[in-house]
Amino acid sequence: MSLFQDTYDVVVVGGGHAGSEAAAAAANMGSKTLLITMNLQNIAQMSCNPAMGGIAKGQIVREIDALGGYSGIVSDRSAIQFKMLNKSKGPAMWSPRVQSDRMRFAEDWRLMLEQTKNLDFYQDMVSGLLVHNDCIYGVKTSLGIEVKAKSVILTNGTFLNGLIHIGEKQFGGGRAGERSATGITEQLLDLGFASGRMKTGTPPRVDGRSLDFKKMIEHPGDENPDKFSYLKLTKPLTKQRSCHMTYTSPEVHDLLREGFDRSPMFNGRIQSLGPRYCPSIEDKINRFADKDRHQIFVEPEGWNTVEYYINGFSTSLPEEVQFKALKSVVGFENVKFFRPGYAIEYDYFPPTQLKHTLETKLIEGLYFAGQINGTTGYEEAASQGLMAGINAALRVQDRPDFILKRNEAYIGVLIDDLITKGTEEPYRMFTSRAEYRTLLRQDNADLRLTPKGFDLGIASESRMRRMEEKHQKASDFVEFFRTTSVKPVEANPVLQACNSTPMKQSDKMFKIFSRPNVTINHVRQFDAVEAYISRENLDPEVIEQTEIQIKYAGYIAKEKNNADKLNRLEDLKIPANFDYSRLKSMSFEAREKLKMIQPTSISQASRISGVSPNDISVLLVYMGR
Repeated sequence: MSLFQDTYDVVVVGGGHAGSEAAAAAANMGSKTLLITMNLQNIAQMSCNPAMGGIAKGQIVREIDALGGYSGIVSDRSAIQFKMLNKSKGPAMWSPRVQSDRMRFAEDWRLMLEQTKNLDFYQDMVSGLLVHNDCIYGVKTSLGIEVKAKSVILTNGTFLNGLIHIGEKQFGGGRAGERSATGITEQLLDLGFASGRMKTGTPPRVDGRSLDFKKMIEHPGDENPDKFSYLKLTKPLTKQRSCHMTYTSPEVHDLLREGFDRSPMFNGRIQSLGPRYCPSIEDKINRFADKDRHQIFVEPEGWNTVEYYINGFSTSLPEEVQFKALKSVVGFENVKFFRPGYAIEYDYFPPTQLKHTLETKLIEGLYFAGQINGTTGYEEAASQGLMAGINAALRVQDRPDFILKRNEAYIGVLIDDLITKGTEEPYRMFTSRAEYRTLLRQDNADLRLTPKGFDLGIASESRMRRMEEKHQKASDFVEFFRTTSVKPVEANPVLQACNSTPMKQSDKMFKIFSRPNVTINHVRQFDAVEAYISRENLDPEVIEQTEIQIKYAGYIAKEKNNADKLNRLEDLKIPANFDYSRLKSMSFEAREKLKMIQPTSISQASRISGVSPNDISVLLVYMGR
């Protein structure tokens, strides 16, 4: 008798950040879901740094939360420090980040998944896919067990033929202490997929008891910490743990160079590309030879553990070279290692082989999410898992696809970049990748996406009601500023204090508030404003939303107008299987790229590298436009 008699709606392969979000989304939408992973004790492991969020990544976590995903809630529950990054810049650049308790993070994810209806678990390695007539119908495990499924989501992370490097030593593994996954790459290649190799790395973990923090620069959390989730069930931190910062030196660099001849990065053992924006320490001192020091961030791994993560010192040099060099860093003179850093190579599949839903073009019902698509980072992986889980469930339920546009979410930018442009190095999200970042702020992710999550069935009614209340209160507060006047006798002392030109006659508060130097703290000195806040019991979230809407009204309106123009091109659909070979007046490169990627709209076609405005004009003519 088989272990699995029934056919699952969705089978998720892999229990990392992508797999966890995928499983939660599909199950919460009512699909009978199975999560298969090689080790159930390692669900949602933070394989690298113990942190969530950061530049642009924090916006993604907020978006996942707004749609009804779990990453924001788990991040809040397991946080040991909160920081809002880029606060000195405009709100489009503000990015929340938490330092996490690594063990508590994984535990909270496991417990939340176990409390999710429609979700089953099984521990085994998936070694093959069940495919018939270019359609998926299940998976096969290393124990020879077949599990039937209407759709399958692969979220294999760094485990597909994973190879770990420490100096001249190399061994198979998907993560330190865990074996790699085999069989799937080979079958996908047989099915016609193209694959490649990527690499990433991680730094040493050390014993905090052996460090001298007095010699380092302390980096505490925010004085008034915020949180990720829009739900009230999580609370901001009342106490926090500090990180610390120190620097490398010319002496450290010289000690590291002694091991370059045994570095897999420089002796040819590793030929795949690593993340450009998170280079190893040996890569940094090689590429930036003019720099005599680099920052090292010393990050606690949790509330009570003595283990520390050495951010900025990612390396695959021999362990004795790592140790000798790190001992020369200020504060590390007596350092004790928990484990050395290492690099890992793994298989990925160029994401131009996917649709916007993250379903593969070759095999119906098969979805890819996370590092298998060439991305790096927990947040990027989690967002893809969420979208793949949603679309796999929608497909089974015969409901329309769910696709986020570039002006709707960073998640939309991420997926569109991947499937339209592809990537030959680990892809990482930045605010600069989003052309509509004034619209895609971390503060308004709920206003943008919670209605969509509610319609899908993953965002709860309580989440929806909270979003509507915030929207209404912020709109009412903006209207209050538009309709309420203030006299010079009350306004001028405040304006003079912030170096703004005094008023000669009464004017609307909206106009005063719109001045560059005037902040919410200034206008709160007006009796009517403070009385309104008190009377309406406005929380900081509503007050912040109001300030942003008033201060950046012109920028927001301009970006919305530009987005509307883009969306008109998005509505110009290209017929499926359009024959680009007929377009002889189009460049050869453009024809080849368009045939390979098969864009669904003129807008997407215009974003493909190698497709010029002239090529788009030719395409429009042939489409009768």
